[in-house]
Amino acid sequence: MNSDHHDDDPAPLRRLSKATTLVLVLSALVPLCFAGWLGWQAVAGERGTAATSGAKPTAGANGRKPSSDGATKSSSSSPTSTSAGTAASTAAGSTGKPLADKVIVIDPGHNPNNVNHPDEINSLVFVGNGSKACDTTGASTDAGYPEADFTLDVARRVRTLLEAEGAKVIFTQDGNTPWGPCVTQRAAVGNQAHANAAISIHADGAGPTDYGFHVIMPAPVDQGSVDNQAIVAPSHTLGMDVRSAFATATGEHYATYINGGQGYDIRSDLGGLNLSTVPKVFIECANMRDAADAAKVTSASWRQLAAQGIADGLSEFVLHEGNTSG
Repeated sequence: MNSDHHDDDPAPLRRLSKATTLVLVLSALVPLCFAGWLGWQAVAGERGTAATSGAKPTAGANGRKPSSDGATKSSSSSPTSTSAGTAASTAAGSTGKPLADKVIVIDPGHNPNNVNHPDEINSLVFVGNGSKACDTTGASTDAGYPEADFTLDVARRVRTLLEAEGAKVIFTQDGNTPWGPCVTQRAAVGNQAHANAAISIHADGAGPTDYGFHVIMPAPVDQGSVDNQAIVAPSHTLGMDVRSAFATATGEHYATYINGGQGYDIRSDLGGLNLSTVPKVFIECANMRDAADAAKVTSASWRQLAAQGIADGLSEFVLHEGNTSG
């Protein structure tokens, strides 16, 4: 038997298998193509909707939208947003300036030119409970360094320190007047400025063996048109703040010859305190007649320490107690 031929020849079966395969392939492709067409239509539809609606990138919660460079730009320039930005800028500008809203008056005691105007400075002025000289020449060291030069130098250093912290500092005189001003005018400067605090800077002229510093605070004076009672208590607080800060900064001893060495005194005979309507004190930074203290006041580095102590005391007071007065 020839093995190459049989009654069940496989050739017709192979032709039928090709046709069947083609039908099966086509039947599978038709649904796939239809599904792909539907998907394309869906995508095209979404694109068409976005194109025809003019949709824009959604703004964030802060009302800002992305720019082409990835930065953010304001979506509104209304007056409200502008004023808010201005307020924020103002607040940022005051950062680190704790004394920005404070007014401090500094009274450099005496005047370097007073010595040339004896008639003017010796004229009497009313200080509430009596009369006193308009001003005086002040003390000096045995070597001739004048108190007026000392007070002006320290006052300018204090001003620099306070202005660096944002305070508005007003002087009663800056060495640019021929004499004075009178003690009454010195008090008026602080009153008219509605200062948060005022201080008169001095150095004493006590005995040659006396040394140290002290702060002078007002005693109550209520006579006629003069009444300083409202500022006595806050002035005491100011005085104690200055006393503490000055001792810390300079290491100076409390005055050995005043009030039992307490570092402060209370007086009713100083026109600058009697006539003040804002918290005010005097400070006698040292005794110019004592050799050791004289060496200090004539030292620029010590004067800087003195200025630091005064500035620190004033800052402490106005930040915690010194509401605008007067």
